[in-house]
Amino acid sequence: MALFRRPKYIKVTVSKKKDIPGGLWTKCKDCGEIIYNKKLEENLYACPKCDFHFTLGIKQRVDSLLDKGSFKEYYEGLKTLDPIKFRGPKSYKDKLKKDQEVTDLLEAAVVGEGLINKKRAAFGFTDSRFIMGSMGSVVGEKITRITEFATEEEIPLIIVSGSGGGARMYEGMLSLMQMAKTSAALARYAEKGLLYISILTNPTMAGVLASFSSLGDIIIAEPKALIGFTGPRVIEQTIRQKLPEGFQSSEFLLEHGLIDMIVHRKNLRDVLSGLLDYFKR
Repeated sequence: MALFRRPKYIKVTVSKKKDIPGGLWTKCKDCGEIIYNKKLEENLYACPKCDFHFTLGIKQRVDSLLDKGSFKEYYEGLKTLDPIKFRGPKSYKDKLKKDQEVTDLLEAAVVGEGLINKKRAAFGFTDSRFIMGSMGSVVGEKITRITEFATEEEIPLIIVSGSGGGARMYEGMLSLMQMAKTSAALARYAEKGLLYISILTNPTMAGVLASFSSLGDIIIAEPKALIGFTGPRVIEQTIRQKLPEGFQSSEFLLEHGLIDMIVHRKNLRDVLSGLLDYFKR
C-alpha cells in the first residue's frame, strides 16, 4: 500500500473577464463619489451626494433653462482676430482653433433671446471650456449687443457667467476695454428700470466678475461655485495671511452679502420663471 496517494487535481477553467464598457461612470471632483453617468445626466450634472455642480456647455444650459426650441441666437457670425499677433507656447490663432474644435463654439459667448415658461427674455451665456470663458473683444461685443437689444426691446436680461480667465491676455488692452464697455451698456439698461438677473457658475472670476456678472439686480449662484477677482492662493501669497474656510465659495459670499441667493441647477428654471413673473412690467 502506498504511503502517499497521488493528489487529485481539479481542472480549473479560467474564463476571460468580460469587457466593461468605458465612459459609464464619473468621479465627483468634490466628494469623490462614483456616479453612474445616466444618473448624473438626470440630475443636470450635479453630484447627487454633495451637490457639486459639474461644468455645463452652453447647449446644455439652453436646454435646461429655456422652453424647447425657443432660443434664437444673435450675432453668431462675430469672429475673433489676433490684434497684437500674440506669441507664446501656442499662438492665439492656434488656441482659438483648438477650443473651437473641442467645444463646437466659435467663441466663448453665445447670446440671443428665448422663452422661460412662455416669458420672453434676452440671454447671454459664457462657456468656461473656451479659453476659460475669458472676455476678449468678441465676448465683450456680444454681451454689449445683447444688453443693448434688451434695452431697445425693454425685456429682462439674464446672463449666465462661467469664466476662470477674466480679461483675455491674448488681446491686451482691447480685452480690458470690454469691462468698461459691458458695464456702460448695463448702466444704460438700468436707467430704463429693466430687470437684469446675473447667474454665477463655477468658476466666475477676475474681469468678468469685476464687470457685467456682478452688476445684476438679482445675483444668483450655483452651489459651491468659485467666485472672486483672483484665486485664493494668490491672495494668500500677497497678504501673507490664511484665508477663512470656504473663502470665495458661493456659500461664503451669500453669508457676506455679495450674492442674493444660491439655487440648485435643477430648480433654476422655476426660480427664474417666478422672478420674471414677480418683476414683470
